[in-house]
Order: sequence, then C-alpha cells, then structure tokens
Amino acid sequence: MLTSRRPWFSVALVGLAFTYLVSAAPARNDVQFSPRQEITTLATSKIASYTPFTYYASAGYCAASATSSWSCGANCAANPQFKPVAAGGDGDSVQYWFVGYDPSLKSVIVSHQGTNPKEIEPLVTDGDAELTALDSALFPGLSSSIEVHEGFADAQANTAASVLQAVQKAMNMYGTKNVALTGHSLGAAISLLDAIYIPLHIPSAKVTFIGYGLPRVGNQAFANYVDSQPISVTHINNKEDFIPIMPGQFLGYHHPSGEVHIQDSGAWMACPGQDNPSTECIVGDVPEIWDGSESDHDGPYNGITMGC
Repeated sequence: MLTSRRPWFSVALVGLAFTYLVSAAPARNDVQFSPRQEITTLATSKIASYTPFTYYASAGYCAASATSSWSCGANCAANPQFKPVAAGGDGDSVQYWFVGYDPSLKSVIVSHQGTNPKEIEPLVTDGDAELTALDSALFPGLSSSIEVHEGFADAQANTAASVLQAVQKAMNMYGTKNVALTGHSLGAAISLLDAIYIPLHIPSAKVTFIGYGLPRVGNQAFANYVDSQPISVTHINNKEDFIPIMPGQFLGYHHPSGEVHIQDSGAWMACPGQDNPSTECIVGDVPEIWDGSESDHDGPYNGITMGC
C-alpha cells in the first residue's frame, strides 16, 4: 500500500502558492498554441503505456536505501524487471533520486523525489521562485535569456553530476542510448531540467521526459528551447490540481508543449502547444488557484497515487 501525504499537503503548497499570489499583475495571454491543432482523447493503450513511468515517479519518494536494492514495496513490485545502478539523496537537503535500467522499455530510467512536506528545505526550494539564468557550467552554450525557477535549478544542481555519471554508466552497461526521466511535482521539475542537461553532456542520449503534476519551470525562452530540442516531453496533470498553473504566467513562467490533462470524467486529453487555454486543459480548467483542489495533486494517475 502506498501511504498518502495529504494530511501535511497543504503545508507543502505554501511556497508555490506564495509565488502565485505575490503579484497583482494580470495573467499574460500570449500562450503559444496553434488553433489548427486539435485536442484529442488518448486511447486506453496509450494511457497504459505511461503506467511503468507513473510507478517510477512514485518510487522517487522512497529512500535511496530502498531503491538501490529495489525493495521499495508496491512501487518497486510494479516494475520487477528494473536493474538499479545508483541512488542517492537524503530526502531533505537533497531530494531522493535513482538511476537504473528497464529491459522491457530498453531504457535507462531516472527518477527524482517530489516535495516532502515533513521536511523544511524542499518547501523553501518550492518557494524560491525568482527567475535566474542557467548555470553555464552545467548548461554550456545556452543563451542567458533562458531563465528558470531558482529553487528548482539549485535542486537539480545538487544531484546533476551524480545523476550524469550514473546515466553514462547505465548506458554503457546495457548498451542503450535511451534515457527516460520522470518525477512528480518538484521531482518532475528537476527531471525536466535533467532532460535538457543530459544531452549537453551525452549528445548520443535519446531523451524522454514524462512528468506528473509539473509546476512551471522556466520562462518563455526556456519553454521554446525545450520545444526546439529532440526530446519527447509529456507532462500529465490531474483534474483540478493547481500546482501545474504555478508559478503564474504573470511572473514570466511558461510550460513547454506536451501537456496531457486528466479530466473529471477520467478522460485523458492531449493538449497541443504551450499553456493551452482550452477548458479541456489545465489552464482553462483551473484558471486560478482557488478554482483548484490540492487533493488532486497526488493523483490518482490511472489508479496510482504518488508516495512511498
């Protein structure tokens, strides 16, 4: 059984909610999507294809000692074929993470922990929402116009070198170029930054990102850069979860393309473009945080609730 984190969850959202409310400026309407692209309903088979990644994202909440031995209960049992390579973090100052290989997916898997509301440092990370340029040592050659959430950037930097080393080791061990990055909430934000970080240092890597409850990570230039790269990006949000609309667009934040929105009916909708304003997508369905529900953030995502 996966344990719920909801008794403490409202505390965990304080940092991100603050970043949404600090400005009285109106939301920007320069969303990037083509009206010629249609919102479509995902087939059952496509939804099922995300299930292994959902469990990997949920396993990100488990201690490194459990994921390094792949003995983390239901989350690990759901992907019994997984071959762990490395794991780390302390769940507080450094989010838990793990790297390994899934032979059925023929891919290296990287997962990062989301916010643990029982620890103070992840809450501070979520609330540190000033936009800042990416570290040129970690992200060489990128334009200084590309800016990201400072707290998320710091969290990604904490594990960047260790994750990169483990990914390269796993690619060499198992003879694959495929790298899939996943996570929930803060973990999804870290993994999205990893998705543009890893190809800069391992150009042969074929990167896929599948995140859950992803907050906005960077500015318009960041979203455009992600969209311009040969990266498969999917960010799945659930019903009235308001974390994916934070930090607000009025603070300069934008999502990259690749949204999948789970509606109240249970239908999964593929929403083209950046911050699609349709009511079938998160921006239109939850236009303000008070229109949302914190109980939807942990899921369920096709029956799976995040947590260890």
